[in-house]
Amino acid sequence: MTTLIIQQTCRHLINGEVSAAHNGHWFDKHEPATGNVMAHVASGTAADVDAAVAAARAQFDGGAWAALPGAARARLMHRLADLLEAHSEDFATLLAQEQGRAIMETRMLDVPMSIDTLRYFAGWADKIEGRQIPTAGFMGRPTFNYTVKEAVGVAALIVPWNAPLMIGAWKLGPALATGCTVVIKPSEEAPLALTALAMLSIEAGFPPGVINVVQGTGPEVGRALVTHPGVDKVSFTGSTAVGREIAEKAGPLFKRLTLELGGKAPQIICEDAVLEQAIGGCAMGLFVDQGQTCAAGSRILVHRSLYQSVCGALAGAAQGVQLGAPLAPTTQMGALISARHAERVRGHIQRAVAEGATMLAGEGEVPAGGYFVRPTIFCDVTPSMAIAREEVFGPVGVIIPFDTDEEAIAMANDCQYGLSATVWTQNVNRAHQMASRLRVGAVGINGWSPLDARLPWGGIKQSGVGSDLSRSALDSYMVDKAVTLVM
Repeated sequence: MTTLIIQQTCRHLINGEVSAAHNGHWFDKHEPATGNVMAHVASGTAADVDAAVAAARAQFDGGAWAALPGAARARLMHRLADLLEAHSEDFATLLAQEQGRAIMETRMLDVPMSIDTLRYFAGWADKIEGRQIPTAGFMGRPTFNYTVKEAVGVAALIVPWNAPLMIGAWKLGPALATGCTVVIKPSEEAPLALTALAMLSIEAGFPPGVINVVQGTGPEVGRALVTHPGVDKVSFTGSTAVGREIAEKAGPLFKRLTLELGGKAPQIICEDAVLEQAIGGCAMGLFVDQGQTCAAGSRILVHRSLYQSVCGALAGAAQGVQLGAPLAPTTQMGALISARHAERVRGHIQRAVAEGATMLAGEGEVPAGGYFVRPTIFCDVTPSMAIAREEVFGPVGVIIPFDTDEEAIAMANDCQYGLSATVWTQNVNRAHQMASRLRVGAVGINGWSPLDARLPWGGIKQSGVGSDLSRSALDSYMVDKAVTLVM
């Protein structure tokens, strides 16, 4: 890990060896908080993908990894988690710098959950089992029937920039536990921490070729992985547009897919909510990771009796957020991932103003040099406005009033996405009734997005298909094989 940082280069990891791109090309990774070059990253090609897939295929088809029982895989995964924990402060620092995030977030959220996720799935590695199934027999003869769960093969793990280590662990954990081998494509915007984790797998004792990393762009490396005949499964987290393209290319090849895509999560504040708790939770859902999360609770639907109070409180919370350098102890919010993305978010803000929304918070100075956008809150928003319907992926929220629970549910569901939602209420019956009617993959009640490795995470509609995390994720990396003995 220290070598990776000191050299300020980020290379491939293929078959246990660190290498530059096949064509010798590099690109620069810029630090979001300063705009300065942070590292030089190998710019991979289809030839690098070929080499990585071949290494993964060799281990899966007959290498040392294929011969390991589940208990042995579990031990390796626990070693990797232990190494990550031993370097936790290094990883928190690296994540903060490459993402532009406040280090308090990477310390509290990303690194601990990555460790926990690896350990959770390590616990499953020796507990994967099939079934014995009685039948009426075959052509008058009795049969003995059973199923075996087998790893699907080589998995391509395409990881986003907004939580690279954590989401990388979400995908790596079930893949390794089931016996798959992997080729990881980190985002070109945040490749460092995830690659450092893969490098630790060598120290942990994983056979070379089990965990491979190919750096590069989506159109070059990502597309080559999705269409590669040696890749059996693709797990992607990112935008709905790219997810749709992956589905179009992988569909004719009958690859297994897990797609965790966009979101426009509602947070419903009922009239009986504990207001202080709801304001704090809504602010967290709006501003964690600079709002750059698919689960960002950016639609605040509030009962009309509380509307003015919530507008004032959330505007005050936004204005009080301390922007600054990621490693500064007083920083509460850092910079957006890139200049282009910051400009895109500003475009959403400008369009909202042009459409008639009132900006309650968002104006003011930002630190010089980086890609900063102030936390922004809008009121006087209608559900038809673009700011209330499109994923901004930045620290921008809208507040919309409702009069009845029916109206709140209708507004919450009137969305192309269906990833997550939050309900703030003290009424247990209302909480469960609302949760049952919200068309999303996950509902938090009196808590925004309470992620845990033991709970499934995935969406419906244009938020994707399949799940990361929990026992459910294991099935997407396995196939059921039926065996029948005619006696």
